[in-house]
Amino acid sequence: MQGHCEGELWALAVHPTKPLAITGSDDRSVRIWSLVDHALIARCNMEEPIRCAAVSTDGIHLALGMKDGSFTVLRVRDMTEVVHIKDRKEAIHELKYSPDGNFLAVGSNDSCVDIYGVVQRYKKVGECLGSVTFITHMDWSSDSKFLQTNDGSGKRMFYRMPAGKEINNKEELKGVQWARWTCITGNEVNGIGPKYSDVNEINSVDANYLGQVLVTADDYGIVKLFRYPCPRKGAKFKKYLGHSAHVTSVRWSHDYQWIISVGGADHSVFQWKFIPDRKLKDALHIAPQESLMDSNSDESDSEQSDVPELDSEIEQETQITYRRQVYKEDLPQLKEQCKDKHRSASTKRRERAPVNSIRLHFVHGYRGYDCRSNLFYTQTGEIVYHVAAIGVVYNRQQNMQRFYLGHTDDILCLAIHPLKDYIATGQVGRDSTVHIWDCETIKPLSVLKGHHQYGVCAVDFSADGKRLASVGIDDHHTVVLWDWKKGEKLSSVRGSKDKIFVVKINPYMPDKLITAGVKHMRFWRRAGGGLIGRKACIGTGSKIDTMMCVVYGWTEEMSFSGTSTGDVFIWRDLFLMKTVKAHDGPVFSMHALDKGFVTGGKDGVVALWDDSFERCLKTYAIKRSALAPGSKGLLLEDNPSIRAISLGHGHILVGTKNGEILEVDKSGPVTLLVQGHMEGEVWGLATHPHLPICATVSDDKTLRIWDLSPSHCMLAVRKLKKGGRCCSFSPDGKALAVGLNDGSFLIVNADTLEDLVSFHHRKDVISDIRFSPGTGKYLAVASYDNFVDIYNVMSSKRVGVCKGSSSYITHLDWDMRGKLLQLNTGAKEQLFFEAPRGKRQMIPVHEVEKISWSSWTSVLGPSCEGIGPVIGEVSDVTTTSLSNDGKILATGDDFGFVKLFRYPVKGKFGKFKRYIAHSSHVTNVRWIHDDSLLVTVGGPDTSLMLWTHEVEGHREMRQCDSEESDIDSEEDGGYDSDVTKENEMTYTIKALSTNIRPTAGIKPHLQQKELSLDERPPVSRALPHPEKLQTNNVGKKKRPIEDLVLELVFGYRGKDCRNNVHYLNDGADILYHAASVGILYNVATGSQSFYQEHTDDILCLTINQHPKFTNIVATGQVGDAADMSASAPSIHVWDAMSKQTLSVLRCYHSKGVCSVSFSATGKLLLSVGLDPEHTVTIWKWQEGAKIASKVGHNQRIFVAEFRPDSDTQFVSVGVKHVRFWTLAGRALLSKKGMLSSIEDARMQTMLAVAFGAGNLTFTGTISGDVCVWKDHILSRIVAKAHNGPVFTMYTTLRDGLIVTGGKERPSKEGGAVKLWDQELKRCRAFRLETGQTTDCVRSVCRGKGKILVGTRNAEIIEVGEKNAACNILINGHMDGPIWGLATHPTRDFFLSAAEDGTVRLWDIVDKKMLNKVNLGHAARTVCYSPEGDMVAIGMKNGEFIILLVASLKIWGKKRDRRSPIQDIRFSPDSHYLAVGSSENAVDFYDLTLGPSLNRISYCKDIPSFVLQIDFSADSRYVQVSTGCYKRLVYEVPSGKLLTEQAVIDRVTWASWTSVLGDEVVGIWSRHNEKSDVTCASVSHSGISLVTGDDFGMVKLFDFPCPEKFAKHKRFLGHSAHVTNIRFTSADRYVVSAGGDDCSLFVWKCVHMPH
Repeated sequence: MQGHCEGELWALAVHPTKPLAITGSDDRSVRIWSLVDHALIARCNMEEPIRCAAVSTDGIHLALGMKDGSFTVLRVRDMTEVVHIKDRKEAIHELKYSPDGNFLAVGSNDSCVDIYGVVQRYKKVGECLGSVTFITHMDWSSDSKFLQTNDGSGKRMFYRMPAGKEINNKEELKGVQWARWTCITGNEVNGIGPKYSDVNEINSVDANYLGQVLVTADDYGIVKLFRYPCPRKGAKFKKYLGHSAHVTSVRWSHDYQWIISVGGADHSVFQWKFIPDRKLKDALHIAPQESLMDSNSDESDSEQSDVPELDSEIEQETQITYRRQVYKEDLPQLKEQCKDKHRSASTKRRERAPVNSIRLHFVHGYRGYDCRSNLFYTQTGEIVYHVAAIGVVYNRQQNMQRFYLGHTDDILCLAIHPLKDYIATGQVGRDSTVHIWDCETIKPLSVLKGHHQYGVCAVDFSADGKRLASVGIDDHHTVVLWDWKKGEKLSSVRGSKDKIFVVKINPYMPDKLITAGVKHMRFWRRAGGGLIGRKACIGTGSKIDTMMCVVYGWTEEMSFSGTSTGDVFIWRDLFLMKTVKAHDGPVFSMHALDKGFVTGGKDGVVALWDDSFERCLKTYAIKRSALAPGSKGLLLEDNPSIRAISLGHGHILVGTKNGEILEVDKSGPVTLLVQGHMEGEVWGLATHPHLPICATVSDDKTLRIWDLSPSHCMLAVRKLKKGGRCCSFSPDGKALAVGLNDGSFLIVNADTLEDLVSFHHRKDVISDIRFSPGTGKYLAVASYDNFVDIYNVMSSKRVGVCKGSSSYITHLDWDMRGKLLQLNTGAKEQLFFEAPRGKRQMIPVHEVEKISWSSWTSVLGPSCEGIGPVIGEVSDVTTTSLSNDGKILATGDDFGFVKLFRYPVKGKFGKFKRYIAHSSHVTNVRWIHDDSLLVTVGGPDTSLMLWTHEVEGHREMRQCDSEESDIDSEEDGGYDSDVTKENEMTYTIKALSTNIRPTAGIKPHLQQKELSLDERPPVSRALPHPEKLQTNNVGKKKRPIEDLVLELVFGYRGKDCRNNVHYLNDGADILYHAASVGILYNVATGSQSFYQEHTDDILCLTINQHPKFTNIVATGQVGDAADMSASAPSIHVWDAMSKQTLSVLRCYHSKGVCSVSFSATGKLLLSVGLDPEHTVTIWKWQEGAKIASKVGHNQRIFVAEFRPDSDTQFVSVGVKHVRFWTLAGRALLSKKGMLSSIEDARMQTMLAVAFGAGNLTFTGTISGDVCVWKDHILSRIVAKAHNGPVFTMYTTLRDGLIVTGGKERPSKEGGAVKLWDQELKRCRAFRLETGQTTDCVRSVCRGKGKILVGTRNAEIIEVGEKNAACNILINGHMDGPIWGLATHPTRDFFLSAAEDGTVRLWDIVDKKMLNKVNLGHAARTVCYSPEGDMVAIGMKNGEFIILLVASLKIWGKKRDRRSPIQDIRFSPDSHYLAVGSSENAVDFYDLTLGPSLNRISYCKDIPSFVLQIDFSADSRYVQVSTGCYKRLVYEVPSGKLLTEQAVIDRVTWASWTSVLGDEVVGIWSRHNEKSDVTCASVSHSGISLVTGDDFGMVKLFDFPCPEKFAKHKRFLGHSAHVTNIRFTSADRYVVSAGGDDCSLFVWKCVHMPH
């Protein structure tokens, strides 16, 4: 086999007389193929990629059009070149020889066609210039006189040949015969495009005039056959698959025996055999298969028109669209977009949300009009079904309902687990979800999402209950098979382009399933992540019917399907065995029994069958006459269409299209259990003036009366001639007015619903209707004709008309006296009219409130300004109702939210409680006469909902599923400097760090070096150079240092991290972190061991508390973008004892991970990111798999922790944020903490979280309070648990006691650490004896009898619970950078001086801090005298101090400069002190003159600030390195600049700390563009050199290292910026000081063996 290789394949031509095809491609080759032998005959390589080809009529010449605008003509027989012509710059896309062989037309992307004479050696004879875009297709007329072209804009042009004049007069073209037809526009090929769109995805066509067949090739890889000519849009076709992407060209062979097609991206040439009508209907074949079977051609839509016509009901249903303009998922984004609006609005103080709340109590309605098989008995005999966005569990004995309210939009399908205890429901949504929930507890078990768009229309459980199949309503009706408990998709496949009604998993083989729908029935088998489907085989010549329902029989092959024609088809595997006539009209539902089946159909008959559908055992007709006395309503009609059927508990449960649920007894009587409106929107709602009754009227042409008392039934129903939109009771409750959609209205008797009177004065919808208060003398009738008519009810006459509205009327209210009408219009006008005449009144805004209105349903005006949602453009408030006590305004809007506001709602965006239950628009809300219930109707969801009103004061703390207001409260969450600092920290990765000092100039490794005179002579006669460095081990063999091992870290990250100190091994060890190392500290010995696998700073740390995973630690680090690169943030899970990494989780959190927490079983890990969305993610850390992830909050989340007893529940806290989360399968569900249960509680910034038994949660706040939550509702506040922010809380697992830590000033009774009982009622305070003015605790942990505390000041302290004794285990600098570092001349001590104003003395051998001195100012540099008896300290304010080591008394101090002292040095003979500052100076002081410290001279002309100073061994010179990368040498004490290189080269230095100079040019790396090597130190032996840099690396070099980019070893651990580095005496250790991490690292030197 051979074929084309890289690049697209476009060129295709067929030989006019021989069975040959020629192809050319972007791989620059042209190939000739034999269609008989299926072989490549010849190939030839060209200079340029080939885009088109043509063979001359005599078959001698082959023309090739190239991508560069040239074309080449070859002889076909030997592939030799005839001519090569380049007249154009853009690619040639089409060329054609004229039929008489005289001309070649060449069409290019330069939008013109050139005509060349073949006989004149291809001389250009004409050009066609009519097109404005690139040429795509051309055809010659048979007489070679005309040329037609198509271009990229879809235009068809005609030209006269050969000159190329454009023809505009269509008359000239009458009767023109085209030699071939390859154009894609024109009457002859109108029908090839998609039916309803003008978009042309067709790349190529070719007509077979003889066979009258047209072949087309398109962008989707499909080859189609049409009849030719095909003038009508949407013509029938057959289609053939094979190519992968776009098919670029297609041609008939010269004898019309074959079709050749070429694929652009798949580089392949397909040869199809054409089988004309007489053998088999136009079937096409890939050549070698001679068996004459149709190549699996799929018919076009139009060919299926001979299927029996669809039943009207099914037709209606297939046309319902579930697409929404805006989905609930879009709300957060929309809110973000509208954020600025609030900022302006939120300056006003808004009313709080109301304290009252409502709870869903009862729902009338069942979704039968477009759903099937959605009704079941549960284990306990309750009935489960759905309506709107609610899953309903109905107990018919008690007549009570319970609700699953987890969905946010219409539920479209429902299935029950084989054990009848779990329910699966699928909803509408942009990324639609399936919820699996427990029908006893009504709690979600798993939420499946991510694989369906727009909605889920069918679900089914497998027989073992482990799997679930679902079907989406996207264009492909995707079928997905799930492992629902894990929330994982197992397999998915595109189902069908038409609607699928049902999916069923084979009960015997869970890998097989059936889908059925419109003209569709497929049998699927799971294959890995996909499903392989096979069509049902019905036999020859018949088309598949529309299937409405499917059940499996008693073996795995047997299945039965109900069709839209009333038949039951019986299948064996995928073959139809027989059909049985079961119903008149479609069979909508079937249910398999142990011995037989039950079916229900549109004919309203329930039929029982034997187990093989041989005979019908019994039928039940659903008739009014059979209705039993206990029914909850009335049947609207006999024999309603049956949509769902199910058996159990001795009864047959039936759901009808009319929204009724009936229970049929085996003996015949029928009980009606549930009833709602039928299809069509419900708008009209009225409550009775003094009885618990309401009336509704709907587009389903019925008026209904409902009993709202506990019997919950429909009392009466009446059919109307038209649908209605409004209704209203008279003030005495005896009459009921109903407005209809045709402009008429009637008044009926409220008890019997018989007509009293009716009028028809208007043409458009009557939108609102109201009796005047009091006697009900007048009736106001508002219509969409922009008028309100006022009728006198007694005299039945129209007495007035309110004119003046510019738009239709939406709402209408009377005042108490019955004299004034207020109306709202569609143009958002609020108008007032006087009754009864209808005279327009202008009433000032502030007066409107003073008028007492008999009802308030207006959505406009200042008193309800705040009800409009934040995203007002896409959603409107459709309805409001003011409670009769005038305090609470209930509203309904286009998103299906019911909201409660305090009335009046002044100021924009009032606060509210909101409730989801309706799915799309809430069309009407009304309070009943005593405000005890709120009644709401949902337009399209047809349901009527009753909500009980729970008034403040007498309500138990019950769970009210409301959500708080849209906008986060604008009250700030409180202020604290530490919290603000932490919240505003920006974490960057080390690799991006830039220089910490403001250096400028050319870096050393880029400087040009001029040769000094000494280096020029090849043989040096001079004396040998002295040592560069005075060394301490004269005569001994020098041993180079080969490695550094981290021995100690003095430091702990407390200033911006929390909950990061833990006990391990019963308190023997402590785990914490500093910089990028995890530290395990042994309390008894003080020794440390380290986890060093992190590449950047650690931000959070936690330990696994489960006994199976002892000593397992998780740490999260800073990172860059979440692009999964090496610098992406990561979480490491490791063993604290062995330091083995068990798992690395590469994160999706950009910037870093700020909190980690293990679940109760220890198998899951929760992490929170620093990304702008503050994503919350759950991992299975052992597998490294991400299970679930969700946006957390728009501001910083500080901590998220699992409940200590749970693997699914966790809580996150942050800036004005507390959220309670549940992991359901792979989905995260969450609830905001609800504050409204406590007066005046406001959402503060929350900093810490702890847990108690019985679902209690404690959160620590910025104000020092602790909030106590029961579930997600605030139950009480422990006020001022600490005086300052509560930064940390710890829940002890063994006894439930809780430790809190906060920021406090030490006082007699208070303390920064407190130990509380399990309920947080009593506590004991502990003082930390640190001597600080305020203690700020950042981490607490409790072991056996001890509390471990980490503070902001980098101390770790152990507090005894019994005696409250404090033992400080770890000290560190509290703020950095630590600039100063000095090692003792003879002992293993060192000093550090830092920005925090302290100088500290450390003992390496005893592993502890010996002493610290508080200077009161930031310190910059420190130095020992040569004998070690004095210490000099340079300060940031320009002062320096000399202390005596023995007594720590000040020997002398001086301030001659105003800017920071950068380095300070004693001369080796203790005579002078050199002080280098940022003022570009080094000052000299003579110490022999005593402590007065008068400056004796200074170095002049230093070009920039001083970095480091070193004395020569004889104290005569200093070398100074400066901020402009220049190193200078000065004489001491004169301060004169030394310029002679020869003298400088001979100096022996007492120490070397300079990062500049030829001797150390090798320490600068290529990566130092934006950053520096900050510090260096040469060992006392003079042969090793260590450096620190801005990337936080410590490097070890050989000294000297004059070659650029010298070899070295690098050691990681510090955060960005190592500020200083030194060898200790005898080169035993290296000490490095950190900038960002405030830590000191001590490295042990490993010397090479002798």
